[in-house]
Amino acid sequence: MTDRLDALLAHFSVTANVFHTGALCGVNELDGGGDCGQLHLVCRGEVGVSHGGAEVLRITRPSLLLYPLPMAHRFITDTRDGADFACAQLRFEGGAANPICAALPPFVCRPLDEIQGSAEALSLLFGEAFAANCGRRAMLNRLFEVVFIQVLRHLMEQGQTGAGMLAGLAHAKLRHALVDMHENPRQEWTLDALAERAGMSRSVFATQFRDTVGCTPGAYLQRWRVGLAQKALRQGQSLRWIAEEVGYGSESALSRAFKAQCGLSPREWKQAQQGHLRASAADVKTSRS
Repeated sequence: MTDRLDALLAHFSVTANVFHTGALCGVNELDGGGDCGQLHLVCRGEVGVSHGGAEVLRITRPSLLLYPLPMAHRFITDTRDGADFACAQLRFEGGAANPICAALPPFVCRPLDEIQGSAEALSLLFGEAFAANCGRRAMLNRLFEVVFIQVLRHLMEQGQTGAGMLAGLAHAKLRHALVDMHENPRQEWTLDALAERAGMSRSVFATQFRDTVGCTPGAYLQRWRVGLAQKALRQGQSLRWIAEEVGYGSESALSRAFKAQCGLSPREWKQAQQGHLRASAADVKTSRS
């Protein structure tokens, strides 16, 4: 069976960092600052959730709340009994441009017992969260990452992804073309070749791809290749090496596609990223002084 997530997670990692385990009582504000998303697990108690105003939902059973991008939110619980949480930050490699992050809705809430196959991981996670075992933090970080992958599976299998890449990966036929693009970006993919991989006619494939993923196959392939190029630039690879690795025949061809996608040349983009990192480091230094 085609592994729909393997190349995605290999190229664009998601790492977790636990920051709270235990009870939350009364009103708790999370400002949504920084560049990380958050994954909250509610294992006991009632919780009201609001996003900058009125309550958007009330949780009455053990549930998962996922915020792929920073978003201010508030948890309201009983002032005496509270509710038990396990919470982690999620760092998507490449930030908001990470294709997994970009494909997710801004907020996901699911009862834990609806996430098929997660019971064992959740049981182990909660056991670690409320104990004092050695290696606890490292264990919790890995378990949060496991639960996140199970959420991705759940959203795809239940058809709850909306339009976009994950919807395409959930499609019984389109998934084959998408996985091939992900795993073999260097190949000179044509519309005919991709349609053949999907087992569809050229015209039906083009229409269903656009309707499901939200763009043409050519536009998607360019976006995927440029995302890989951005990752390689962050790692310090040369433009010549990157152009060959991501499927462009020359540095100039890569630069044209890169600028069409990002509005900047690869060199301009790398300079902007370095400036952003310097500014972030300066902000951290100022906050500590």
